[in-house]
Amino acid sequence: MTGPLRGTPPALDREFHHPTRLALAAYLSACGEAEFAVLRDYCQVSDSTLSKTLSALEKTGYVSIRKGYLGKRPRTWAALTLTGRRALARHLAALEEIAATARRAAGAGAEDTGAV
Repeated sequence: MTGPLRGTPPALDREFHHPTRLALAAYLSACGEAEFAVLRDYCQVSDSTLSKTLSALEKTGYVSIRKGYLGKRPRTWAALTLTGRRALARHLAALEEIAATARRAAGAGAEDTGAV
């Protein structure tokens, strides 16, 4: 292949391909830990969907889950692990690289056609 797309493709993380997983990891990256209901409302998903999403990210080691009580009510909290933070940073860097490549390609295409 020639042109601006030549070379090794950026290393996107398959665990963050689903928008809910990416949104969840991004939210958790900005805080130490968050309660299940807060995450559910932020991601605008059902309890079931959030539970499955958290379980999938926990299996990869990207999220840790803590269960406990607030008064007499059971609660679940989630936190992004160091592994998850590093994986998210790599994924975001890969997305930025893809966007930069697209911008360069669009700029090169505009120069080739005489458009500015």
